[in-house]
Formats: sequence, structure tokens, C-alpha cells
Amino acid sequence: MKIFKSIKWRLQIWYGLILVVVLAGFGFTAYQLERNRQFRRIDDELQRRVGILANVLRRPPPRGPNEGEQIFDRPPPRRDSESETQPESSDSGQNNSRAPFPTKAVQDALQRQLHRAPVQFHLPPEAAGLFNAGATNAFYYVIMGRDENEIARSTNAPFDEIYSYKSGSVAGKLNRFAPFPQWKDDRQKYNGEQFVYENFPANGIPVGQPFPPYKRGTFREIEIDTPPGERILVGQNIISELTELRLIGLQLAGVGGIVLFIGLAGGWWLVSRAIKPVNEISATAVKISAGDLSQRINVAEAESELGQLAAVLNSTFARLETAFAQQKQFAADAAHELRTPVTVILTQTQTALNRERDAASYKQTVEACQRAAQRMRKLIEALLALTRFDAGQETLNRQPFDFSKMVSECAELVQPLAEDRGVKLIFELPPLEITGDSERLAQVVTNLLTNAIQYNKPAGEVRVKLESQNGLAVLTVVDTGQGIAPENLPRVFGRFFRADASRTGAGNAGLGLAISKAIVEAHGGAMEVASEEKSGTTFTVRLPTGT
Repeated sequence: MKIFKSIKWRLQIWYGLILVVVLAGFGFTAYQLERNRQFRRIDDELQRRVGILANVLRRPPPRGPNEGEQIFDRPPPRRDSESETQPESSDSGQNNSRAPFPTKAVQDALQRQLHRAPVQFHLPPEAAGLFNAGATNAFYYVIMGRDENEIARSTNAPFDEIYSYKSGSVAGKLNRFAPFPQWKDDRQKYNGEQFVYENFPANGIPVGQPFPPYKRGTFREIEIDTPPGERILVGQNIISELTELRLIGLQLAGVGGIVLFIGLAGGWWLVSRAIKPVNEISATAVKISAGDLSQRINVAEAESELGQLAAVLNSTFARLETAFAQQKQFAADAAHELRTPVTVILTQTQTALNRERDAASYKQTVEACQRAAQRMRKLIEALLALTRFDAGQETLNRQPFDFSKMVSECAELVQPLAEDRGVKLIFELPPLEITGDSERLAQVVTNLLTNAIQYNKPAGEVRVKLESQNGLAVLTVVDTGQGIAPENLPRVFGRFFRADASRTGAGNAGLGLAISKAIVEAHGGAMEVASEEKSGTTFTVRLPTGT
């Protein structure tokens, strides 16, 4: 789907999923903590009440003379005649006053204990307040005897077959003296009801200790078996607690939904704000591709990553616009420079073809066409050289040579031009060896000396100085000419630039300084210009000596 290919939507979906997981985990944990707290409080109350009922059964009220004073939760005391008939232990070699196993008299007493009359249960007033039948969530109890007969129950105890063993279909299925796991299995089979016991020991529950609390429908209950065989059940209707827990769950879900909505809305706003520069970059790039190179990206946050990217792209777009402008200007200037010699050639040939001429006239025509063709050739060679330097395809023949000697040779080449204009050449050229293309660098020096002579004042002078500075060979050419206007200084090394527009002619196409700078930069050096009007101009060339 297209929606999953959008960075904005993918970030929003991941953010939403993480937020849902965090909120769900927090809500579930909070709900479980509250539920455990509620059940722990109820279980503590159930255990307290079942313990009180167990103590009441262990200490029943005194019975009448016919019933005797026998305590039902332990065997009757031994008589002396019984102790006298007790066999002595023969394996220890010593006389003991008590046998390790119950005697027959004790066993008979235990049998009588098991077949005694049903216990009469009397709930003391101080314990009755713990079972307030009038409350909706009051505690209730049920007490069953050894013979599965009900001894007592509170008025608010629920009626079902689980407690009425004699009347229901469950009668006879529960073995009171069977191991607890079998009894638990029978309870789980009844009507498909599931009983969950928490932390139930693997070896069962000892007699006299309560079973773990369990939940049955809307009831929370706990049971205990007394030593004589009675079973006590204490429970509470927890419908109000369950309703409260359900309400807490709904509240947590509602609060989570609100937080999720606010989080998604905030995430959408943040993602939109973060992606906005990307959209602006795309829109600007579309406009630039349509031909409007003046478009720039609006950088609102320059310190952010996208802001820095936008700044870099703006710089790239500016250089691109400059390059396109230079290309257009270069094409226009090249066409203009080529048009002049082509026009000369066409004019001369047309004149020669109009009528018959003598040999001298034809010779003049051919010489004029030759001069125009030579100018075109030089111009084309210069353009090709610039193109190769721009593409990094110009091959330099790097060899060690004496830079000062090469400058002297260039000075000798331009000396006639200096004498013709009355310009004095002054040199300061200590020996200095560098590595580079001597022919290309000679072209640079010749161009600088020629310009310094041509644009100098009559009877002026040109000073040429060569020195070594910090591993660089520094060549300085200073003239006393008319200088360059400040507004023209940034354009001096531009292609087809001429400070004096009237100076047009063969070899003066305005490409000399551009080619010279390209040659110096190809050697890893730099070329600079400084000038003051009517005071002269200074060109400085810096070249690494070990290039």
C-alpha cells in the first residue's frame, strides 16, 4: 500500500504501536495490582473469620451431666488400667511408659469419638458481629459435620448442592477422608464449575490449616478441616468488588484511550514538523528542475539535521545557478568572439568573389582570412583547454625544473613588447626549484607579464619577485598601471572578462587569466589579485615546491 511507503505514516504507525504497548502494559499492571490488593484484603478477612469459627468449634460450651465433659477435638485421656495393659517396647531394650503405637483402648476411644452425637454449634455474640447478614457484601459461613450433615450456616449463605450434601445429587460423591486432590477433582467436575486455588501445595493441606482461597462465580471462599473431621467454609459475596474492578478497568481503558489519542495527535504534529523541511526540499527541487534556479529552501531551524541539509542544498543550488549562468555567459561570449573572425572571413571572400581583382588584392584577402582563422584557432584551443581543466582531463607533465630560470626566459620573450611601450622590467629571481609542468607554468607567467605591460602606463615599470615561503614558491608581478576598479576585481578571473572593453583583438578574448588560474589550481596552487585604481595591480601566484 502507498501509505506504508510514506516516511510520515511509517513513523506514525511505529510511534502508535509503541504507545499502545506501553499503555496496555501499564493499564494491565495497574489493574492486576488493584485486583490483588482487593483480593488480598478479602482473603485476610476470610482467614481471620475461619480461624475464629475453628476456635469456636474447638471450645464448645459446657454440656450437661448426661453429655459429659469430653472435648471432641482430641481423644479422651487414658485410664490407668489401659496404661497397665500397654505392651512394652522390645526393640529398644528399655521400659517406656508409653507405647509407640495406640493401644486397643485408645483405638476404641477414637472410634467412639468418631461416632459421637452431632456437635451443637453456638456462635458467641462477639463473633456474630463478624457475619452481618444485612449487608450486601457480608461474610457468610457454612459448617459441615463428619457425617456430611450440616451443623450450622449463616442466614445469608447461598444454597446449592455444594453445601447440601444429603439433599443434592452430589451426596455420596465426596469422601471426607479422601486425599484433597481427589476432592478437588470432584469439585471441578461439578456443573462444569472451575475452582482456582492459589499456591496449592503439592502434598495437600494439613488438617487444621485453611485451604487457599478461591473464587466461585461472584463469591470468594475459604475452607478448613478441623481435626475431628468438621469442615468450615467462610465466604463473601464480592459482586461490589468485582463491579469496582470492572469500573477501574473501564476507567483505565478510557484514560488510556485519551492518552493514546493525545499521543497520536502530538506524534502526528511532531512528525509533520520534522518532515516539513523534506517536503520543502522536494518542492524546491521540482521548481529548480522546471528551470527556476533562483529558488531556495526556507531554513527555519538551521541547527537541526534537516536544517543543515537544507543549508547544504541551498549552497549547492547557488553554485548550480552560478554554473548555469556562467555557462550561458560563456556560450554567449564564445559565440560573440567567434562571430568576429567568421564575419571577417565571409566579408573578405565575398568581396573577392564580386569582381575580378589583381594578384595583390587576392593576396591581401587571403592574408586577412588567415589572420581571422588563426584568431579562431587560438580561441578554440583556449576553450578546449578550459574544458579539459574543468573536467579534470588535462594531463600535466610534472618534472623538476628551475622556476627562476623559466621566469627569466618568459621575461626575454616579452622584452620587445616592454621596450615598445617604454615599460621597465625589474626582476628579483633567486634560484628556486619546483616540480610541475614547465610549459603550462610558462604560459601563466607570460600571460601575467603581457597584461602587466599592456595595461601599464607609458614609461611605467613591472616588478617581478620570486621567493620561498613555508614550502611554497611565491611569484609576485606588480605593475604601475591604471589598476582595476573594485567592482571588477571579483570578475578578473572570469571567462571572456575584459576590464577595458575597447581592447578586443587577436589573443585578447578575455580567457588568459581564466586559463592561468586553471593551470595554477591544477598544480595545487592558488592565484590572487590586488589592485587600486590609478596605483597599479599585483598578481600573486603560490605553488607548492614538491608538486
